[in-house]
Amino acid sequence: MVYRKIGVGLLGYSSMGKAHSFAYKVMPHFFWPPPAIPELVTICGRTESRLKAASENFGFKKYTTDWREMVRDEQVEVVDNSLPNDMHHDVTISALEAGKHVLCEKPLARNSLEAKEMWEASCRTSAKAMVAFNYRFVPAVLLARELIKSRKLGRIYHFRARYLQQWLADPSFPLVWRLVESRAGSGPIGDLGSHIVDLARFMVGEVTAVTAVTRTFVKERPLPDDPSTKGPVTVEDAFAATVEFDNGAIGTLEASRCAAGRKNYNNFEVNGENGSIEFNLERLNELRFFSREGDAKTLGWNEILATDKVHDYTLPYRPHGDALGWNHTFVSEVYHFIDAIVNDKEIGPIGATFEDGYRNNVILDAILKSAKENKRVNIRL
Repeated sequence: MVYRKIGVGLLGYSSMGKAHSFAYKVMPHFFWPPPAIPELVTICGRTESRLKAASENFGFKKYTTDWREMVRDEQVEVVDNSLPNDMHHDVTISALEAGKHVLCEKPLARNSLEAKEMWEASCRTSAKAMVAFNYRFVPAVLLARELIKSRKLGRIYHFRARYLQQWLADPSFPLVWRLVESRAGSGPIGDLGSHIVDLARFMVGEVTAVTAVTRTFVKERPLPDDPSTKGPVTVEDAFAATVEFDNGAIGTLEASRCAAGRKNYNNFEVNGENGSIEFNLERLNELRFFSREGDAKTLGWNEILATDKVHDYTLPYRPHGDALGWNHTFVSEVYHFIDAIVNDKEIGPIGATFEDGYRNNVILDAILKSAKENKRVNIRL
């Protein structure tokens, strides 16, 4: 059979660019027959020497340092925006206006004003637009959502999430773009907090109010090109927030990049009237589940290995119960996106729409506002 090919243009060649490239290349192997076979057409970035090496490594036909050239390229149907946050707004809107389908890395934008304009641009076109909240495609996360939506936990009382990493615990770590407000918009609020805010909405529902605090522990860091000189850190190192949901549940959100010993600790727990669930990204194949039903003598937490064929997005054609890894979340994400394009399916509710991205940014802005003004902030869309 002859399968349709779909041309991909990738913006960015760092860690996300590598993860996304891998996903486009191997998606047809796992989801065969695929909705279409991604064709890696063009990769775009800033530094030509690194860009040339990335194009050869990832398997792109050509490369360019001009994103406008990529957007104009008739061979490119999908624009994958994996650039830093300050390059999401203009590039993504231009791509949508050119009729390209867009997969944009999270957070959708540096703030809710930019995100709203991007969402509105997506509403003016028939092209598909999706935010790359890849943890939605972890089978254990989807099982957790299923348990909540089917009311196996009953009425939800609590949602608490922590996303902790350690890479900034060392004061000598250089002043990269993620530590500059004009480029990143925020620190772990946008970088890590956007993920747990998305999971809170995905699992429990809409957030109505937040109360937050932030801290910057290391005020200055060495410049990447001149380690003898230091520059100011203009974003937070950590935040903690309480949240209120429209269904009456309450919760806590916490994120830090200065948590020594934590590699990629994205952990959430949901407590309901009849049971609880807990997930830890560092053990992403497992979901812990507790039910109040049963013999009081044997009640306890159960470990569910969510890698069976009955679990959503376990990737077809894998051995029974075979473990998945972090990169596989992007494979499932890419499959979902390409399937929506080719077969004209909705991005949501499993995939994150640009409206989801906008609502996420509104909550992130509220967390920043609450910490800055030391007050409870209601969520207003």
